[in-house]
Amino acid sequence: MTPLRLLLCFTACICTFRIYSQSWSQKMANTVMTIWKDSMQMSPGKPVKWAYDQGVVLEGIEGLWNSTGDGKYFNYIQKSMDLFVREDGSIRSYRSDEYNIDHVKNGRSLLLLYKVTGSTKYLKAVQRLRDQLRTHPRTSEGGFWHKNIYPHQMWLDGLYMGEPFYAEYANLFHEDTAYNDIARQFILMERHAGDDKTGLLYHGWDESRQQKWANKTTGLSPHFWGRAMGWYGMALVDVLDYFPNNHPKRDSLITILGRFAAAVQKFQDAKSGLWYQILDKATAKGNYLEASASSMFVYALAKAVRHDYLPASYASVVHKGYDGIIKAFMETDTQGLTNLKGTVSVAGLGGNPYRDGSYEYYLSEKVITNDPKGVGAFLLASNEMELSAIPKTAKGKTVTLDNFFNNETIKAATGFTEPFHYLWEERDNNGFFVLGQVFQHAGARLNQLSSAPGPDNLKQSDIYIIVDPDSKKENSKPNYIDPDHIKSITDWVNAGGTLVLMGNDSGNMEFEHVNRLAEAFGIRFNEDSKNRVLGSQYEMGKITVPPQHAVFHSARQLYMKEFSSLALKPPAKCLLGDKGSIVMAVSKSGKGMVFAVGDPWLYNEYTDGRKLPAEYENYKAAEDLVRWLVSQGLSGL
Repeated sequence: MTPLRLLLCFTACICTFRIYSQSWSQKMANTVMTIWKDSMQMSPGKPVKWAYDQGVVLEGIEGLWNSTGDGKYFNYIQKSMDLFVREDGSIRSYRSDEYNIDHVKNGRSLLLLYKVTGSTKYLKAVQRLRDQLRTHPRTSEGGFWHKNIYPHQMWLDGLYMGEPFYAEYANLFHEDTAYNDIARQFILMERHAGDDKTGLLYHGWDESRQQKWANKTTGLSPHFWGRAMGWYGMALVDVLDYFPNNHPKRDSLITILGRFAAAVQKFQDAKSGLWYQILDKATAKGNYLEASASSMFVYALAKAVRHDYLPASYASVVHKGYDGIIKAFMETDTQGLTNLKGTVSVAGLGGNPYRDGSYEYYLSEKVITNDPKGVGAFLLASNEMELSAIPKTAKGKTVTLDNFFNNETIKAATGFTEPFHYLWEERDNNGFFVLGQVFQHAGARLNQLSSAPGPDNLKQSDIYIIVDPDSKKENSKPNYIDPDHIKSITDWVNAGGTLVLMGNDSGNMEFEHVNRLAEAFGIRFNEDSKNRVLGSQYEMGKITVPPQHAVFHSARQLYMKEFSSLALKPPAKCLLGDKGSIVMAVSKSGKGMVFAVGDPWLYNEYTDGRKLPAEYENYKAAEDLVRWLVSQGLSGL
């Protein structure tokens, strides 16, 4: 490589985006993985049981995995669930005939494990939980009973325990009719438990009016319990992750969320920013500010703002609440562990001994440190707050991933033929889920284009990513890039679009038609294979980034194996070289630009931290690249 080309490869661009230091979520997760190293045993000497509070913690850990790419968090989730899930998919200590909706909660962690690993034991376990919902007893209007031992009762808690799992399962298995049932649960709960005066929802409702805690006219429990409202709010924002955008009930759920948020804001303590154990009785004797409810409200509102379900004005509520949590409830012990104080251990209705739902009852339950429900909620809230702190440099931008030229399908274990390979929603090794998360963390909207690119659909995109177009080996009827596609794409780039071309090595990509597009910008994928790696000799795929690089100012050591090198003509310039080969290039064209790399190297296998040694910083590289792409960072090149 000539000195001039080397200079072009290593041009500097210094900027600041994120400090890689330990956050509150990481501190809390460290406590979790220290005090519950092998299991979440809360009572020494007693067998560990399948319990929903473990699932709350694990979802907090999952969020941290998504935002760091550190595989230790995934490993912890898997280890925790493997304590219960046997090879045949049976779940230790779980009984479906108890019809306890709490026991469905951990199904979301099992869905994650199935999506990431493809292991059928997790799929079978997930299906056991789904089968419980098929025969779970219901009220006369179709609302799930909280438990078989609590007949005719709906509790706010149950919405979080059942509905997010139900929605995610429906999304995976294309159970389109399930969404009406899911929406029904929220609508019924608000209809029966909602209070017109305060906007709050009562903890429980007994359709039969037989319980001693139930009002004989309304069937309602007497009080507005903070954590119950928290469960309800978290359920709403989590269900919306999987609720179809075009479903007629989606707007109803967002409207319910709006009413929920208004009530939560109304009862936020003005001085501390927190919320009380009994929400509407701030001045009543013995009432106290409670950690789990406060964390749940921060999580639900922050996530709703991030997804534009709520106006940005709620951000002030969120920040005041989170600051209050840190000030009032967080402490560091003599071992250096971060602990969460101030969580009520439990609160329920009925049972034996009987819980009458009175004010005195709610104030009688123990308040403890590091209760898993509070810890899990705090992890979720912290994840959201840390995401909100990432500069939204891609706000308003749409990133479109091609699914026309790359159009492979597979018969999945679910029984459905599914698109696969380098797609946003794929969580296994082959997908781009992690890269998509990084774009979303920067504020971008994700899109997937399954039709041919043309002027109408391209104009809706700011960044268009084409990855590893199909050869006949991968697709018996591949969609090749033809002259009309090239014209549409080049016109779009010249008008200001950013095109990302991710190739592949020799034998794993269709080169002829791809190169016709790439050559329009002075770039050609060589039909070769560089950095061939033998087994786990990862050093053979190492690429070192020079100091003050134009793009990778955080990531210093990348991993890329079996990539196609690039050949360039003006206006294309080398962006990164390795061992005499051009690995990445950029080309200015009109008002836009093209970025090219010889491999889809930022797919999950090499960004989610489960496989690569920690010295390889592909996750940081994804953050660096996204930040650069959304800013069209051509200065100095």
